[in-house]
Amino acid sequence: MKLDAVERALFAEWLAAVAEEMGTVLQKSSSSPNIKERRDFSCAIFDDKARLLAQAAHIPVHLGAMPGAIEAVARKLRLRNGDVAILNDPYEGGTHLPDLTLVAARMRAGRPLFYVASRAHHADVGGAQPGSMGLATEITAEGVRIPPMLLVSRGEIVDSTLDLLLSNVRTPEERRGDLMAQQASLEVGLRRLDALLERHGAARLEQAGAALRQGTERALRSAIRAIPNGAYRAQDFLDGDGCGQRDIRIAVTITVNGDRAHLDFSGTSPQVPGPFNCPPAVTRSASTYCFRCLLDPSVPENHGLFPPITIHAPEGTLVNARFPASVAAGNVETSQRVTDTVLRALASALPGLIPAASSGTMNNLTMGGTDPRTGANFAYYETLGGGAGAGPR
Repeated sequence: MKLDAVERALFAEWLAAVAEEMGTVLQKSSSSPNIKERRDFSCAIFDDKARLLAQAAHIPVHLGAMPGAIEAVARKLRLRNGDVAILNDPYEGGTHLPDLTLVAARMRAGRPLFYVASRAHHADVGGAQPGSMGLATEITAEGVRIPPMLLVSRGEIVDSTLDLLLSNVRTPEERRGDLMAQQASLEVGLRRLDALLERHGAARLEQAGAALRQGTERALRSAIRAIPNGAYRAQDFLDGDGCGQRDIRIAVTITVNGDRAHLDFSGTSPQVPGPFNCPPAVTRSASTYCFRCLLDPSVPENHGLFPPITIHAPEGTLVNARFPASVAAGNVETSQRVTDTVLRALASALPGLIPAASSGTMNNLTMGGTDPRTGANFAYYETLGGGAGAGPR
């Protein structure tokens, strides 16, 4: 039996509410101001094939980046009920090293029914400078790099994993607290989804997920059809990478054909020595976000946003860097400028809709040192507000 419009709306709200509650648990139980006050985290739910089912309204740049983390976990690990995986490797589904992602699954008969995930920016993950956001010229200097591995096994903390991580950071107790808050958010998500499973059954939930994906995809294809067919080009520049490179170019051509859009970043500068390089997941997130902005806010966030958009980001460029490029600022600075560039290209097609560019930076500030009273290390991370571009009205 197909879902009617009311049922689709109810399932969309139920799933979004699970992700929102996960975020509330993470925020209120975390240790660091970066998560508790800046709210630099995202929580999401995925189906058995790592397709996004629902994401709370947290950090937009995580929108298209977290599915890669789920895929990496599914590829590298065989999760069981009670297991929690951790990863942050930008070359294995992560964004930049301070973003630690925790993933759990609800398994039945040896296969996943769904995954839950939380990604949070930790104020320090080691590396050459406090805050793990310095002018490193390769990723090994930016902090501890974690491939998919178990942090929790059958409900018990894997001490060797936690010890390895905490021994490489400046603020181990704060990191421990934030990680436990992330784990708690996953437990809440699993409990809420278990209740939906008990009430509606796995087949009905799977049917609801498919209906929501299809609805979001239809909405985005309709929005793309409203753009006149053609090729729309734009470019923007980063002033520099802090390591000698100047006027770093981001270029995009958006080709619209019916209900599909293809973004080609050919012409973008090669990857740079400084930390402004992007993994492809960040480029996809920033690009998808721009098209998400064309939709009514009531359209659910899910995998349906991805099929209508294809992206070509040449390997070895700023927007698809090769290992061992440093990437800390790619997630927080270059992503902003990719967004501005894509919106600038869309502005020539939709001049009455697209706003002017934003401030184009997250204004990152990191600091750290040793408390002279106690001898304990501290690290602090902050971003300062910037202006938004004027709209057509």
